[in-house]
Amino acid sequence: MTDEEKQGEIGEPEEIAAEDAVGAQETPTERQQEREQAIADEPVAESEQRIAEAAAPAEAPTEEEPVEYVEETPRVKPEIPGMDLEVDIVREGEEALRAEEEDEYADLEGEPAEEEFTQPIADAAIDLAAGARYTATGKRKTAVTRVILKPGTGAYTINGRALDAFFPRPALQRTIRTALETVGLEEKIDVLATMHGGGVSAQAGALRHGISRALVEADPNLRSELKRRGFLTRDARVKERKKAGLKKARKRPQFSKR
Repeated sequence: MTDEEKQGEIGEPEEIAAEDAVGAQETPTERQQEREQAIADEPVAESEQRIAEAAAPAEAPTEEEPVEYVEETPRVKPEIPGMDLEVDIVREGEEALRAEEEDEYADLEGEPAEEEFTQPIADAAIDLAAGARYTATGKRKTAVTRVILKPGTGAYTINGRALDAFFPRPALQRTIRTALETVGLEEKIDVLATMHGGGVSAQAGALRHGISRALVEADPNLRSELKRRGFLTRDARVKERKKAGLKKARKRPQFSKR
């Protein structure tokens, strides 16, 4: 093959260069040319106005009306669950169960209609002659007390000792005095007692039990009222016995697997 034939197949170098130049930069279309011509013919004033509108900031916010602030009501703390329930702990000597039919208020002043157990029994009729003696026995746990009531000034003698010396705790003293205070004779009767067994708490309960039974011996009409207040009830609760294989009544030795 000659050199001329090879050049015919490949093409002239000038034609290849022209094709490359045309591919590198395309000629603008008619629409683009019309758009460029319209921009060139547009007056300068309208162009500047359009640019200014595009660069102008958004509309300034209008002045808002003043907001009226309403004071919020303070938050109420929720009630404690069970706050409206009555305490079911009944003091010793009071009725364990109150009647459901009793009114919440006794009179127009708004005082609760609760029975006053602290008031003395008004119809107590006990013979307080000089030689009058009333005896009884009181028990609590393993404590046993023999009580003698006689007219006097309200003194207590327990195993030859005064009440304050034998029972230093004020709570036990109040427990013992409630029996005579119930009948309103705490300053008219002396108490002589001998006791053995039990601890101080059991001895105090036994002494009150014995005084209450002696008052019933003096006036049988007091039985229903004293029993309703719980003074004549023999408290049968005692310490539970120890069991074989256990440390105490229920306590077990520690379990070891290995």
